[in-house]
Amino acid sequence: MKDEITIEVFNHLVSLAALELDETQAQYLRHELNQQLKAIHELEAVPLEQGLKINAHGVAFTPQTSPQLRTDDWIPFEDTTDILAQLPQSEDRYVVVPDIPHEKLD
Repeated sequence: MKDEITIEVFNHLVSLAALELDETQAQYLRHELNQQLKAIHELEAVPLEQGLKINAHGVAFTPQTSPQLRTDDWIPFEDTTDILAQLPQSEDRYVVVPDIPHEKLD
């Protein structure tokens, strides 16, 4: 393997991500990240033809191999009061959702 994630780099990344890991979790995560890095380096070593077209996946989407796209039809619901009656909380015909608590990070 060309390089690996050192303990110093890993600890820096953990602090940037504001993670709280115990020693066992940190060792496990660092090991798994290094395994992923090793797999990436192995893929980099695969020889490719010069000028090979880059794809996001292995199969090209052509009209012959792709299914026909369906039309996206909007069909309004006639009486929304039935739907609104099922809500735990609504106000002026709007859905009221609980506040999501959050903390500001330094």
